[in-house]
Parts: sequence; structure tokens; C-alpha cells
Amino acid sequence: MLKETLQDARERMEKTAESLQADLRTIRTGRASPALVEKLPVEYYGAPTPLNQLASISAPEPRLLMIRPWDRNTLGLIEKAILKSDLGLTPNSDGQVIRLVIPQLTEERRRDLNRLVAKRVEEARVSVRNIRRDAIDMLRDLEKEKIISEDELYQGRDEVQELTDDFIKQVDSIGRAKEAEIMEV
Repeated sequence: MLKETLQDARERMEKTAESLQADLRTIRTGRASPALVEKLPVEYYGAPTPLNQLASISAPEPRLLMIRPWDRNTLGLIEKAILKSDLGLTPNSDGQVIRLVIPQLTEERRRDLNRLVAKRVEEARVSVRNIRRDAIDMLRDLEKEKIISEDELYQGRDEVQELTDDFIKQVDSIGRAKEAEIMEV
């Protein structure tokens, strides 16, 4: 029962780290990356649909994204979604493809983006700590029900804490890597 609780906590913490990485990929840096817009919700027949389900997205140049809709009727909807987003990009359309020129970031915008990264990293840390709390509560319940001994409870708490420390370090390193990428000129 102890191993199952630890394995569950590990899996949940891994998902938190993966979610943070996916979330940080959507934050704009000076380089063009399809991940920047692929999850952008587009109102398509009344339902928010991710952009990558409506168009192919490529980065032919370091500062250019090309979005080629599979259905030309969605061109206007995609442009509207890009303009409404907080990306700060203006779409250029020629009737068949949308080009997004990624401008160079200003120093002030880089600091704002780093604050956003720090906020998301802190949210991930809190999530990891909440998972730790849930796992320790589960271990306490197992000890109260006499399924595990008191010694196993303390051993399990130590292992959960080690796991938490490892994932906090991993989340911090993900955040530092993104901040370095943003500050890169």
C-alpha cells in the first residue's frame, strides 16, 4: 500500500512538471515556435477548437510562423483568435496563409515574461506541495486503519519529502531554462 501511494504521488508530480513545460512553451520568446499558437482556441462552429486542429503551423524562418488553414473559410476566424489572444501579434493574410512575424522582444517585455514564468513556476511548486500533502494524508489514514505501521508512516513521509524535493528542483530548472531563453537576445 505504501508503494502504491508513493507511485501515485510520483505520477502526479511528473504530470505537473510536464504540464508546466507545455504551459511555458506557449510563452513567446524572440524565436518563432509552432507551440506558441498550436493550442490557441478558435471559435469554430460555436465551439472553441485548438488551432492545430484547423491548420498546419510551420516556422520557415526564425522570426516567422506560417499558418495554412485546411479550410479557407476559417482564415478570418483564425485571424480573430490571434488578435484576441494576449500574444501581441498581428496576423498578415494573403487569402491562403497567415503569416505571423515575431518581433524582437523589448527589455521591459522580457521582464514581464519572466514575471509570468516565475508565477507559473510557483503555481507548479504549490501543486507539487499539494500532492505531497495528499500523499502524507493518505499515509496517515493507512496508519490509522492499521494497514501500515508507525515506522512505515515515517519512512513513507521521508520518501514523499525526497520525491517532493526532487520535483521542486526539476520545476525550478524548467523555469530557469525558460527565463534564460527569454533573456537571450
